[in-house]
Amino acid sequence: MSDHNQFQFSSSSHLPGVTLLHADMDDFHYDRHAHEEHAFGITLTGMQEFFSGGHHHRSHPGQIILFNPEEVHDGNSGGEVPLSYQMLYVPPETLGALVASVSGKTVRHPEQCRFRASDTLLWDEPLRQHLQTLGQMIQRGQGSQIEQEQQLLGIAERLAQREGSVAESTQRPRTDRLLRRAKDFIQAHMHEDINLDAISAAANLSKYHFLRLFRQQFGITPHQYVLNCRINAARSALATGGKLEEVALQHGFTDLSHFNRRFKRIYGMTPRQYQSCLQHSA
Repeated sequence: MSDHNQFQFSSSSHLPGVTLLHADMDDFHYDRHAHEEHAFGITLTGMQEFFSGGHHHRSHPGQIILFNPEEVHDGNSGGEVPLSYQMLYVPPETLGALVASVSGKTVRHPEQCRFRASDTLLWDEPLRQHLQTLGQMIQRGQGSQIEQEQQLLGIAERLAQREGSVAESTQRPRTDRLLRRAKDFIQAHMHEDINLDAISAAANLSKYHFLRLFRQQFGITPHQYVLNCRINAARSALATGGKLEEVALQHGFTDLSHFNRRFKRIYGMTPRQYQSCLQHSA
């Protein structure tokens, strides 16, 4: 892997849970994975190629990439010019409550508000301006709390203008409901050595029928999803200052080497480097 691949994470000191990734990539390729947050990317230079929603996409400079929570994707630099981009991560309950509020809806339970963007790749200059401005503030450690909040509110307002799809509860088809049971079971037992039989039983489906439905619905295998859940939980523990070896063992990794390898394939850096980035940005 080239030395030209550089990744820097920064966390907002004013907006809980909001983080920024600035990446410069030449020959790095992300494994397929999913985040718990909304992820808003802006391609700055070069071209980004990625898979999401069953399709392959190409993002050019100025375009915005939108990944909903738990939306499986990968990514790599495309073309001869090295890729540079920023990715802003926003907790779903934060964004959902803001979009509902600016849409004029009464928010009784902010943690239950859910927003889903319908577009994966788009051109939208007002949205890009808010995303890039907030990203620069976080990366440089600038802006007061009200200034950062204003930019995040601007993002929510623009998303509401585009589609405003927010709900506190939804009716799911039977298949979605069964697969949700499986995902809930994985979330509850991700630190254990769980197997396919246990997960499919939780969904009340035969093992092979469950495996086919899961891959068809989410684009990854249940095993890949278990690893992804462990990485996401470990990432949160690192952000609060957890010790590397303890975080690795507590989240189901056999040793630090295994943890390092899996983490880097999703975040472009080792857990130690990630933790160091956040500590320097605080």
